[in-house]
Amino acid sequence: MRASLIQIDVNEDESVESRRRRVASLVRAQAGADLVVLPELWTTGAFAYEGFGSDAEPVDGPTHEAMAKAASDAGVWLHAGSIPERADDGTLYNTSLVFSASGDLIAAYRKIHRFGFDKGEAVLMGAGRELVTVRLPETTLGLGTCYDLRFPELFRGLVDAGAETLVLPAGWPERRRAHWTLLAQARAVENQAFVLACGTAGTHAGVPQAGHSIVVDPWGEVLAEAGAGEEVLTVEFDPGKVATTREQFPALKDRVLGLEPPRRP
Repeated sequence: MRASLIQIDVNEDESVESRRRRVASLVRAQAGADLVVLPELWTTGAFAYEGFGSDAEPVDGPTHEAMAKAASDAGVWLHAGSIPERADDGTLYNTSLVFSASGDLIAAYRKIHRFGFDKGEAVLMGAGRELVTVRLPETTLGLGTCYDLRFPELFRGLVDAGAETLVLPAGWPERRRAHWTLLAQARAVENQAFVLACGTAGTHAGVPQAGHSIVVDPWGEVLAEAGAGEEVLTVEFDPGKVATTREQFPALKDRVLGLEPPRRP
């Protein structure tokens, strides 16, 4: 299976409309890949909080239109990263879109864990409530977004739902890049799954981005890693390695659930 992660430079001097056209062209250039992955909030920038409201769009808005056509033109499955979604009731969500190779919208995932604590995304956007998996011909994807990477129970839930390849678009800051690499490898090892983590380059609202998109195999081996700038990271991997790894080292079978809380003295 061939996957291409497009690490987009989100330049504040480039308009959303111009970036959307440019990214669609980059997607079309990946014809021959099985899966293409884009980063989190690449239309506006993950830390450009002031633009969330003005750049928000419905799921079937202009980004949907552009990415559906790009996926169809290239004949690739496309995880189109995430957009600031405005729901029918006016609530904003950080929502990922996945398109089939024919350009059909197959899944939308609203980010569950919102970053910012008491500001930014955490207060401006609603939280998703549903785990989302997507069945491709070669593998089953489990969807997460950026800050989700810090919460292993989400990915364990995705594995329980059949996920074999964990896909994570992100706008991860450079100052915590070591965590990005460490956590991507940890999620791969503990779930015996591939991890495809696609970040952004550039600077969002004064926050330098980590870049370094990464593909990790079920044993935690890094198969490919990007640099800091805009880059297309393409890797070939065998989805069958998930089943082989889980058979050779069946750690998931030894999980103990429903433990009782500690007794108070």
